Amino acid sequence: MTIAIAFFVAPDDATAATTRNHGPGHTLPSVVCKDFYPDDAVVEWEMYLEAPSPDLPPWDVLNQRSWPHYVAPVVNDGSGVFVVSAQLTHNLAEATPSQLCGLSDRWTARLRDEDGDEMTDDDPLTVLTGVAGLAQRAVRSVGDLRLYCWHC
Repeated sequence: MTIAIAFFVAPDDATAATTRNHGPGHTLPSVVCKDFYPDDAVVEWEMYLEAPSPDLPPWDVLNQRSWPHYVAPVVNDGSGVFVVSAQLTHNLAEATPSQLCGLSDRWTARLRDEDGDEMTDDDPLTVLTGVAGLAQRAVRSVGDLRLYCWHC
């Protein structure tokens, strides 16, 4: 699995959608990471922040949740852009370091469960802390920015 990922903030869906072919680059504040399925990850993150638990929920429970809305649908090269839900954006923005650490532990367990030893080379806590910082920026903008994810 080689997946390039960037979580970023943008003013609207149309602006975010324009990044599908190349990512947000240096024009939009972003956190770059790789080698996990970001749409799966945000569902896991949202579930954890709603009801923190170290236990991994079964896949059928995760699959019953709402999945991200794509503002630029995935095309043949695998690139796509989705908006992170307002609820997850707020929960990430308000998460304490302890909550992010607990989420990181559970997400790491999920990544190992999915991929064995071939999980992301990125530090999950660093990714979560960076994305939480972007979420804070979006929340502080009072509607001027939203949190998105590009992947390819």
